[in-house]
Order: sequence, then structure tokens, then C-alpha cells
Amino acid sequence: MPEGDSVWKLARRLDRQLVGRTVVRSDFRTPALATRDVSGREVVGHDTHGKHLLTRFSALGDSPPATLHSHLRMDGSWSTLAPGKRLPGGVVPHVRLVLALDDGRTVHGIRLHDLALVPTDREADLVGHLGPDPLRDDWDPEEAVRRLLREPATPLVTALLDQRSLAGLGNLWANELAFLTGVSPWTPVGEVDVARLVERAATMLRHSATVDGAYQVTTGSPVRGDDHWVTGRQRQGCRRCRGPVSVSAEVPGDPANRRTWWCPACQPGPGPEMRVGGSGVRRGAGGGQPRRPTRSSTGRR
Repeated sequence: MPEGDSVWKLARRLDRQLVGRTVVRSDFRTPALATRDVSGREVVGHDTHGKHLLTRFSALGDSPPATLHSHLRMDGSWSTLAPGKRLPGGVVPHVRLVLALDDGRTVHGIRLHDLALVPTDREADLVGHLGPDPLRDDWDPEEAVRRLLREPATPLVTALLDQRSLAGLGNLWANELAFLTGVSPWTPVGEVDVARLVERAATMLRHSATVDGAYQVTTGSPVRGDDHWVTGRQRQGCRRCRGPVSVSAEVPGDPANRRTWWCPACQPGPGPEMRVGGSGVRRGAGGGQPRRPTRSSTGRR
């Protein structure tokens, strides 16, 4: 699933493939950028902020350096093809960006979201609202703690998903961090040791991004089905106590309320009736009833 570590690893792959190459033809297949052109520019590098990818290009003549912003969401991808290779026919309608390089290779951006092209010195217009990111050189854990505690009554899992507080954590990490903290996902964030939570989140995200074989492994075991404590384990049960894992359904279109897994035995505290919006809960072992939501949704991700 595309989270901060996913996008960071993608940026490193694109650096290896594209940095130093010059774009000889560009084709943006989205209305907002249909008339824009980056041909003649060299690919300088890639940066990330949370789940946002920033592709940087050199200056061209009197035009300043430029940055292409993109977001993968749940289905986006980048593909670099050797000369003469083509994408499968079923993928072509979903291409949003084509860059032909000076070595004959072609780059395709598939199902990319939130595409924008801005001068590099205006990147903050697109990502300035985001919170600190553990994978960036300017990581500021104290600021992340401060932002997470601005609304101490917010349920833990919702606070962790708010990219304005701490950028880069997605649903997997929010679920697993709640388990490792030993509390219900809907425990008010102000009731946990937020400094310890931030330290653990940063360590896990960096480990996932930078250590071979550790990508999105939260238990220390890379064996499929054994790599997470509760996420996706409604059939197998909690990896620690082997008791039933409960699942709260996501609220469609609501980034504050993704599908949530938790072990009621290992994670005491409030239930999903305390979540920020929506309803619907089902237990891995067959129980639980939805209740009325109590608060409104948080903002932009």
C-alpha cells in the first residue's frame, strides 16, 4: 500500500533511473497540464514529503527550475520502459504523463493524482501544509508531538492519519502503532505518550524504507501472514494473544476513517463508536454493532 515509505522508495528508484537524463518530449494527459511542456529540461532528482512525490527539473533558458508534484493515492504508479517496449493495452487509457528521454527510454505516470507543475521555489504551495516527515532531513519530532497534541481528544488512529500533524503514516502504520502502544485505536491521542509514539513511528518508517527485506514489516518477521500484528489478521487472530481481531469498516471517501483492525484483548479502551465519523464495525469472531458517530471529520490529507 502506498505510504510514506512506499513513495520514498519510489523516489530512490526514479533517481537511479532518471537523474541526469534530458527530456526530449513530454505529454501531460490531464486537463490542468495539457499545454505544459518540460522537454529540454534535465531531471535533477526526486524528493518526497509524506506521500507526495516531487520530481525536479533543471532550468531552461529564462525559465526557472520546475517541480512536478504527484500523489499515488491507492492506485498510482510510475513505469520506465526500455527503447521499443510498450505498456499493455489495458493500461494505456490510465496514463497521465509521458516523458521521452534522451537515451530512448520512456517514462509513464499511470493513474497519478493531484498533478501540478510549479517553479521549484514554490513547492511549499503544494506541500507546505504537511507536518514533519521522518524520512526527510528536516525531520522535527518535537513539532510532530506539538501538532498531534493540538487536539488531544482526537482518536489516536485519526490523529496518526492526519498528514498535517505527521506526514507519511498511512493506514497500516496507524493500526500497527495503536497495537504497539497497547491501546484502542480510538483512545484520545492526548492520553498516550505522544513523544514515545512519535519516536516509534519514525523508527519504524525509516526501517521499512531503508532496510532490505523490512518493507512494511512491523513484527520483525517478513513471512507473509506473520508480518503484521493485527492488520489484515481478522481470520488468523492477534499475533500476540491469538484472540480475535476486530475490524471497523472504512467510511468511503473519508480519510479520517479508514478500515481499522485491533485486538480488544491487547488494546483496551473506547470502541469505534468514538471515531470521527461514519459507522459500521464487525468482529473477526462475529460480534459488534455500529453506533452513531460523535464528531466531524478532519481536514485535507
